[in-house]
Amino acid sequence: MSSSPVEDHTGAYPAAMIEATRITTPDGRSLDLYLGGPPDGETLVFHYGSPSSGLLSTALVDAAAAHGLRTVSWSRPGYGSSTRQAGRNVADVAADTATVLDHVGAKRCHVIGWSGGGPHALACAALLPDRVQAAATIGGVAPYPAEGLDWLAGMGDENVEEFGYTLAGPDALLPRMDNQRAQFASVTGEEMAAAFGDLVDDVDRASISGEFAESVAANFREGLREGYWGWFDDDLVFVRPWGFDLASIRVPIHIWQGRHDRMVPYGHGEWLAAHIPTAVPHLSDEHGHLTLVVDSMREIIGELVGAP
Repeated sequence: MSSSPVEDHTGAYPAAMIEATRITTPDGRSLDLYLGGPPDGETLVFHYGSPSSGLLSTALVDAAAAHGLRTVSWSRPGYGSSTRQAGRNVADVAADTATVLDHVGAKRCHVIGWSGGGPHALACAALLPDRVQAAATIGGVAPYPAEGLDWLAGMGDENVEEFGYTLAGPDALLPRMDNQRAQFASVTGEEMAAAFGDLVDDVDRASISGEFAESVAANFREGLREGYWGWFDDDLVFVRPWGFDLASIRVPIHIWQGRHDRMVPYGHGEWLAAHIPTAVPHLSDEHGHLTLVVDSMREIIGELVGAP
């Protein structure tokens, strides 16, 4: 396993605060890796949503550092310059997580997954029980199909359309990807609220401004910089078998979900809270998909690490 510097194509992170490298996995793929916060702190692994990248925001790094944690994230296969892993499933993230933890010298970690990162955080909890102390999902996706859950109910129009094509199969989804990428590959912070369209209600829309909007836009641009394969593969892995059993999870799983979420609806959080044996629910009537991250990240991390 080797590493090399990663070029900052976005100007999104101050070099003094965030370290960016590229590492090689045991099977020869490359991953764009980002680290921030106290070098001697315990490790927080952050799995971002879809589409996006591993770029770290200063707000996340600061929130983790307030609890003494060093934050590590990376661009999943097919995003940024991370090598595509065609045919991957959710469970495959566990091997990459172990590789990253070995690279940064961390025996154990805490894990957070936001949105499409939620299933990947759960995979780490299920498949790396000797390394994951606890995990949290924020607006995390439930499996498809999930008995008793109308999976698409409550999603904004854009997601209903996107996952309609996804459920029809790769041949149906692929022709849409150039247009999908074009919508977000050059998006700016000022354009983010409009770009989300029906995926946000007034609660979430009000949070899309300033540094947060710029950070989200930078992650979209970086993730889609070389193509759409990460997004394409993510869509498919969410609706295929994940490759592990939620009932096997033995570490605490904090489930954060807002009723105003139109990207991953409230029912997904309720379903996960009811079907993960170690779930600690944090189900909010006031929050949405974005406001939990904007307003509550320090609280989320504090609950995760058991801070008083």
